[in-house]
Amino acid sequence: MHARSTGPYSLVTQQPLGGKAQFGGQRFGEMEVWALEAYGAAYVLQEMLTVKSDDVVGRTKVYESIVKGEHSIEAGMPESFNVLVKEIRSLGLDIELERS
Repeated sequence: MHARSTGPYSLVTQQPLGGKAQFGGQRFGEMEVWALEAYGAAYVLQEMLTVKSDDVVGRTKVYESIVKGEHSIEAGMPESFNVLVKEIRSLGLDIELERS
């Protein structure tokens, strides 16, 4: 059995490392995403793909809300999306994000 409370993150994507040897997190693959989507568990899916993965700002906000005793989750932009935007820009394509 393997569990992770906190541990190392990838320097590029800010996602938890995989595998027991690196004290990594549990893999949450494409089929698991489809299963939660089919079940209608939108909030669980959002939490798994942002604050429990690579949303650095959201991860900090969740930690602060736990310490303060609040019950709110504010998910932000995943770092993997920022990496994708940088890769698209490196191809010479201009991409702008709409902020709400």
